Amino acid sequence: MTPSLIDRARVWVEENYPYNRTHLIKSLEWVDRIAPGSSEAVRLATLTHDMERAFDGPDAIPIVMNDHAYEKAHSDRSARIVGQWLSANGAAPALVQNVESLIRVHEWGGSADANLVQAADSLSFLETNVDLMISFVKSGKYSKTDIISKVDAMYERIGVPSAKELAQPMWHQAMQRLSSL
Repeated sequence: MTPSLIDRARVWVEENYPYNRTHLIKSLEWVDRIAPGSSEAVRLATLTHDMERAFDGPDAIPIVMNDHAYEKAHSDRSARIVGQWLSANGAAPALVQNVESLIRVHEWGGSADANLVQAADSLSFLETNVDLMISFVKSGKYSKTDIISKVDAMYERIGVPSAKELAQPMWHQAMQRLSSL
């Protein structure tokens, strides 16, 4: 039996994004929890939304915290890279286009499906990336104010009520940890 496109994408994430693959895998788990039966496009976009960070190149984008222009460039580059991978792996053009569209707006949402991708991203961020954010503060890479703003924004942007409710205790704990630095 041929592995599903989701299974192949999970392997692609695991093999190519060791730095933060847990965040992407957990994002898929969250979307499956908050919206069981989501479309293949939603699930693929959720699983792969940050894949541009896994690939160097002349168009690689250095992370800029809390910056709309960075978020747009990051989303566009991820959509392009994921779309190319999907096409190379036999995905139908309509599926490729849908996944790319969802990844392009994963930072902002805007439709029911895009809001699911965004919510799952935020839930996973609050579950898996708080230690990374704290390490950024401790190392001086980013200020405590920048990181508090990022964590706050990841919570505040959630537009799916059930996801916001699930995120609230994680956000509260993250803010307590950041306040104690």
